[in-house]
Amino acid sequence: MKIFPQVLQVIEDVPAVAAKDKLVSDTIDMIDKILADLQKAGGMEACAAASRDGLLIRAIMENEQYAESLAAMSATMLGAAEAAVAGLGKDIPSRIIVESELGRLIAVGAGPKTLLIALANSDTGLGLILLELEKSAEKLKELLK
Repeated sequence: MKIFPQVLQVIEDVPAVAAKDKLVSDTIDMIDKILADLQKAGGMEACAAASRDGLLIRAIMENEQYAESLAAMSATMLGAAEAAVAGLGKDIPSRIIVESELGRLIAVGAGPKTLLIALANSDTGLGLILLELEKSAEKLKELLK
């Protein structure tokens, strides 16, 4: 799995360099575990963690060169959905779902700084996917708060 330097942007500064390196390494390992556990859920084809600005933190996908674009576009879609409902006096959306015949793209907020993105096949029940995504998003939120 490729290490993306953007993960440093969502991790708080640590005074000591050695402590910072250890924190970053441990945090990357924990993000990888969250994504790996999500990937094991039925029907998941790819998953990623990204900043709300669309910078890729980590990803598990066959075609990793697409991961950065996926993160940026997913963050843009979630941001646009939030902006669209802000003027209507409604709660901000907790997730966006894009469906096609071949699968689903789902982006879920994971705290104020991050989001979790999943690509799932269309054969898997949406309820199961959303349940696994919510559990993983909560873990990511706690990790990066």
